[in-house]
Amino acid sequence: MGRLGGLPRLPEGWKWPVWEGRGPLSFIASFDCAALPQILDLDFPADGTLAFFYFDGQVGDGEAVVWPDNPDTWAGARVVYVPAGVPTTERLSPEGLEPYGEVPLAARAEATVSHFWHPIVHEAFGIMDDDHPVWDEEFRETVSAYFSGPEHRVGGHASPVQDTIECEVAHAVLGADVSWDDPRINEEARNWTLLAQFDSDRGAGMRWGDCGVLYWLIRPEDLAARRFDRAMLTWQCS
Repeated sequence: MGRLGGLPRLPEGWKWPVWEGRGPLSFIASFDCAALPQILDLDFPADGTLAFFYFDGQVGDGEAVVWPDNPDTWAGARVVYVPAGVPTTERLSPEGLEPYGEVPLAARAEATVSHFWHPIVHEAFGIMDDDHPVWDEEFRETVSAYFSGPEHRVGGHASPVQDTIECEVAHAVLGADVSWDDPRINEEARNWTLLAQFDSDRGAGMRWGDCGVLYWLIRPEDLAARRFDRAMLTWQCS
């Protein structure tokens, strides 16, 4: 279905993704869209390959970090779609960039849940006082028990390390000067959905901060139009 790390296959003539002025992006993962479970409620391509690249600081001075609230850093993350039938070749990593260990990925369908602070939770339950079951520790532990090990996902709901991923991206899109209490954040958060998330993974030698996760989100209409250049990255760690 896909893999973490290793060397990517890119169309002949395509340049390796680079953050201008900073350096080349590391290849993180790729997957075959045709192998995705058909029950996904997103308009993924029926075939072809999606590849994910991220500037992990291996090259340069180590001070450049991709932050969703800083548009000047957005070039440090890239999603590349390679249509089926396009001739590709395996590419060696650019000089100074050590590839991650290759880990095969298999796909299975499973139910996911939104974060407790996601706007759709409040929309579904309305006003929730301190005694509401959603805040009950036993309920939270029951939900958390569904997830174990590295959480690599395609579609579904993001599994945040800290706060709601969709709101984080919404705040970045609206502008860093927007207050976190601004109701527009919840409105904008509903416009974004998880494209993929890649957890820290010992087998691949991947560690995002303190055992964090990389998240790529996209608007459903951009996914349907194959505008993967409009996908947004954010990341969280504990």
